[in-house]
Amino acid sequence: MSTHNAPSVVYPLGRSRFAAWLLLALWLAGLLLLVLWFYVTRQLDWRMALAVAAVLGAGGAARTSWTHAPVGQLAWDGDVWRWESASYQTGIVVYELSVIADFQRRLLLKLENQAHARLWLWVERSAMPERWLDLRRAVYSPRKASTPSGLHDALHAEPLRAVAVSGAMPLADITPIKS
Repeated sequence: MSTHNAPSVVYPLGRSRFAAWLLLALWLAGLLLLVLWFYVTRQLDWRMALAVAAVLGAGGAARTSWTHAPVGQLAWDGDVWRWESASYQTGIVVYELSVIADFQRRLLLKLENQAHARLWLWVERSAMPERWLDLRRAVYSPRKASTPSGLHDALHAEPLRAVAVSGAMPLADITPIKS
């Protein structure tokens, strides 16, 4: 049985509304907890000031992360994933793509390049519904190994035996493995 790679696909990505609503909901939950804490304790002290600063800082960080979210295209050419954007016109070859969360109409993906730089992407069906299933096939299809057939056969012949080597024993005490 031969395996085939998923067909090539290019999918546009922009700032995710879902991510914006999720960040807003989490920030509002923190704000609500802060208000409830004040309602119960009725104290304005250094802890309350620190909590207010933390909630405001979290809101600012959430806003900044959403406005600086990556905008571009995710491209699968049948062999490798590429990220294409205005700052990377030629695209960066990405060796690893991981699905972190799958909500059927949205995906949270992590791309990691050879330098271990990570790019987190929210992909939404509404960006291009006609190519959504193609993207999902490419994301979930296993990659076909690119090894030559002779090397593939040699790799899957009989497995080699593992031998633990330690500097704790002198060489004279080592006995050979008999098959």
